[in-house]
Amino acid sequence: MESIFHEKQEGSLCAQHCLNNLLQGEYFSPVELSSIAHQLDEEERMRMAEGGVTSEDYRTFLQQPSGNMDDSGFFSIQVISNALKVWGLELILFNSPEYQRLRIDPINERSFICNYKEHWFTVRKLGKQWFNLNSLLTGPELISDTYLALFLAQLQQEGYSIFVVKGDLPDCEADQLLQMVRVQQTHRPKLIGEELAQLKEQRVQKTDLERVLEANDGSGMLDADEEDLQRALALSRQEIDLEDEEADLRRAIQLSMQGTSRNICQDSPQTSGTHLTSEELRKRREAYFEKQQQQQQQDPPGHPCEKPNTSSGALDSDLGPHLKFPDHTSRNPRHRVSRSGVPNPQATDPKRSVAC
Repeated sequence: MESIFHEKQEGSLCAQHCLNNLLQGEYFSPVELSSIAHQLDEEERMRMAEGGVTSEDYRTFLQQPSGNMDDSGFFSIQVISNALKVWGLELILFNSPEYQRLRIDPINERSFICNYKEHWFTVRKLGKQWFNLNSLLTGPELISDTYLALFLAQLQQEGYSIFVVKGDLPDCEADQLLQMVRVQQTHRPKLIGEELAQLKEQRVQKTDLERVLEANDGSGMLDADEEDLQRALALSRQEIDLEDEEADLRRAIQLSMQGTSRNICQDSPQTSGTHLTSEELRKRREAYFEKQQQQQQQDPPGHPCEKPNTSSGALDSDLGPHLKFPDHTSRNPRHRVSRSGVPNPQATDPKRSVAC
């Protein structure tokens, strides 16, 4: 699209834009077209003078403004036709009987010039694709082959005059490039008026926003932004509350553990001396059992059911003041402990008895 020459509308110079978009270059200026218009006016004056310079028709003709141009920049079809003759091009009315008899498919033509209410624009084929080069558009508009006939028919319905351009157009870069590459258009160009209206609306909205911000000393926000801010602050406060609750819970657990350990320390009996390690206790138990075995070997054999004197008092005296066996005579037999310190599985079942 960038290689396509497209002049946008300036004032009422649509005839100039139409010709330059057709030829794909800055070939004509308002001064050159005005010169052609003046030349046509002079030719018309000379024809009118042939009937007599004193005739009423001639004086009326001199009083009328030019029909080939005006001060706004409008140029007639005669000016456009004479300008194209310089390049060996000719204009034929599309819906004229002589052209309709030819029954030429519009796709097989090279370009069209369209006019409606003093506005001129070009529809041209570049490469293998058709483009609407209307100067009122923000850019070239791609027209498919299937839509071209419908597009021209729609223009005729709206009152446009359509002219077929006959002859060889000058070479241009866009035509050569689009012979090799086909383009695709995702967004159709807008009318310049629509684009200007959107820009104006954006400027008005920006001005209104600036006024609101100034009225609020620069701290004003739109309602949607305020709602988002309030939501964010609420979530932040919830997160802070959760963190505080977790911290309080951790402190409560820590205090509870400290209180429990303090109670355990208070409930445990205060003993004098140095605490025995597990290794020392093990060594004392081994010494006690060795001593018992030595006594059994020295004493005479007694009754098979007779047990050695292993009362809790004697055992406690051998193990020392730091380790005492519990008194099982006054407690539940389910909680009896064997000599090794491991619960006796036989003693935990009251239905089972142990034989001597």
